[in-house]
Amino acid sequence: MTGPNERISRLLEDIRLLDPARYELVQALRELVLGLSPSVTEEVKYGGFLFSAGKPFCGVFSYAKHVSVEFGAGASLPDTFNVLEGEGKFRRHIKLASRDEIASKHVSEYLALALADTVKT
Repeated sequence: MTGPNERISRLLEDIRLLDPARYELVQALRELVLGLSPSVTEEVKYGGFLFSAGKPFCGVFSYAKHVSVEFGAGASLPDTFNVLEGEGKFRRHIKLASRDEIASKHVSEYLALALADTVKT
């Protein structure tokens, strides 16, 4: 049986070996999410990194050509910058191809909104 930190390290190493640029993007996103609040925790789930603050509020997933920040309750978030993708009843995501897009797609603002939405519900 492996612990949560070992699972995180193993997934990060797999991503790094497959694509160093995607690894750097994933690491930057993880740092951003974990820096939101000391109450934020991380686990490997659904093939990516799931972040919670009492309950899950977002995930970071590495795909073949992009990294996605996914919000389980994204449909309820205000999409001020028109970057949320998805048509489902609840979920929305932001696709990122480079670290520069973290700023240009206002990921920090959406993460803060998702966390605040989780804390109040």
